Amino acid sequence: MNELTLTPIAYISNDFSEKFGIPRQGGLIPELKSRIIFTPEYRDPEALRAIETYSHLWLIWGFSANKDRDFHPTVRPPMLGGNTRIGVFATRSPYRPNPLGLSAVLLEKVEKTADDGVILHIAGADLLDGTPIYDIKPYLPYVDSYPAAIGGFTDTLDYAARELRVEIADEMLAEIPEEKRASLLKVLAMDPRPTYQN
Repeated sequence: MNELTLTPIAYISNDFSEKFGIPRQGGLIPELKSRIIFTPEYRDPEALRAIETYSHLWLIWGFSANKDRDFHPTVRPPMLGGNTRIGVFATRSPYRPNPLGLSAVLLEKVEKTADDGVILHIAGADLLDGTPIYDIKPYLPYVDSYPAAIGGFTDTLDYAARELRVEIADEMLAEIPEEKRASLLKVLAMDPRPTYQN
């Protein structure tokens, strides 16, 4: 098998209508809530039997909003200031030969609905609204967690020092639904601008 055709089994539903502001990695902002809504042909509840017994899931998904689909062997990670080039396979850059992403998310709730079948409520996703999901697998701590792992250039970055202090006037904050305030504040504190736009 030289080629593989992928068909979305589901789509993400959340408040991110554009790429700007989406966390740089899954799990960075656990306050962010999303829903996974399955396509009609994959809404069989039997396919999700026992999924609620897991706390976390791996999502395999597609970078559907990328305009540049050409292969580039090196990329400039924003966390390195946007000027240092490293190999695409040494990064999680969205610009890849096969535009696939992988995210670990928290499974908060499994909801059965009349219109959309079973919906998975998740937290911590780093995905654009409408992102196609190609597969879902359970996160297994006994094989998926490596506490002694080395994180390459990311080990040298001080993430806490990069967080901004965010202040929003009370009258402005009142305009934001209460259940979305914490995630908005965290997204802004993580400074969604590329690091080279300091």
